[in-house]
Amino acid sequence: MNPRIKKLVGAAALISGLVAYVLVAIVIADFVPKHWIIQLLFYAIAGIGWALPAMPLIKWMNAAPKGRRQ
Repeated sequence: MNPRIKKLVGAAALISGLVAYVLVAIVIADFVPKHWIIQLLFYAIAGIGWALPAMPLIKWMNAAPKGRRQ
């Protein structure tokens, strides 16, 4: 796949996935107890959690096309 198209597809997937992730996190946040420690843990985990599924996508976007690896 052409690297420019690969990055365009990856960026679109990243943005749409992040929007979906934020919406789900907002819905779940309504059910988190109002204790400050529990909220701190939830928001810390939710704030970092989006990066886990994004890392393989970013690696795929930046990978060299097959046959052109150096």
